[in-house]
Amino acid sequence: MPYVADQPVPYIVIGLCVITLLVLILPFIVKKVEENLEFFFLGMGICAVTVSGLWSWELVCDALKAPVIIGTLPIGIFQVVLVFGLLIHYFNQTVCRGILAVAAKLGWRWFTFLLILILGLLCSVISIIMAAVLLSEIVAALPLDKVTKIKFTVIACFAIGLGAVLTPVGEPLSTILVAKLAGPPFDAGFIFPLQVFGIYIIPAVVVIALFGAFYIGRNVDLKHFSHDVVYSETLKTVILRAVKVYVFVAALVLLGEGMKPLIVWYVVHVPAWALYWMNMVSAILDNATLTAMEIGPTLMLPQIIGIIMGLLIAGGMLIPGNIPNIVAAGRLRINMKEWALIGVPVGMVIMTAFFLILLYSFLGQTG
Repeated sequence: MPYVADQPVPYIVIGLCVITLLVLILPFIVKKVEENLEFFFLGMGICAVTVSGLWSWELVCDALKAPVIIGTLPIGIFQVVLVFGLLIHYFNQTVCRGILAVAAKLGWRWFTFLLILILGLLCSVISIIMAAVLLSEIVAALPLDKVTKIKFTVIACFAIGLGAVLTPVGEPLSTILVAKLAGPPFDAGFIFPLQVFGIYIIPAVVVIALFGAFYIGRNVDLKHFSHDVVYSETLKTVILRAVKVYVFVAALVLLGEGMKPLIVWYVVHVPAWALYWMNMVSAILDNATLTAMEIGPTLMLPQIIGIIMGLLIAGGMLIPGNIPNIVAAGRLRINMKEWALIGVPVGMVIMTAFFLILLYSFLGQTG
């Protein structure tokens, strides 16, 4: 990859700050941007890499292959979204009726609690992509109003985004974390994320599932559930959604690399407690990229915990922040504004709660 200068370059700093503001503002105020979020982010990613002067053949290859290859496996987000979409398209009646039958048998609140809990914990085994696709299709099958579906989806995506870190199988962030800390002094292996983050993540997923069960379930009456399934997606829509997910993930690779100078010059030099809050930038940037740039064996464990928790929680606030957000928003046609109305306040509550927990248990020891 091209070299990033040791000292800040003013025009690069100004350019990247402008791009960041555009990314944060335009999806909320310009309808065309809101409707074409994937291509907007692709454009912003191209602009960021151009301003930073970090174009390389390696980066282009990374952006092209990221949506179709996870780690060393020749399968990624694009294939999973496409294959599951096609399966649901051709077998939607059977799948949807099965989902509704389970919901009716369990009762709405138990169904909500168990679905969020199971996906939030199981995603570290079946991968964050699979969990996101399952969530999307289940919510799509439920005969709920749009607002309730958005609430369900956003809250569940917070749980999935947190739970996926527990093993390197779950998501790229965890894979990179283990790789970066594989040597001394941490000698991180497969169970390192579970050992370090399990005490925070598992209770958090349980609490989020409980919150979802009561917050989402209070106005849902199963007596009004209809088992007459209406499936309106065309084959073209299914394929186009997979293409849009591909574009979105590739765009985040470019945007993350393009923002690298700001991270190198400023972010990595701040104290751990401040870095926790600064990593709210993962709401619009790829958290795996940020992990690769910020995490290293010279950090103390409390710093690592603060960084990763900040990335994980903030990733749930906006659609670009995490893979499940992108997949679910595309499937359920949730726009940035609709997501933010739920994601930002919920995320801020979780961020504040964990900040107090981490400040008490770890971050206060490191300043």
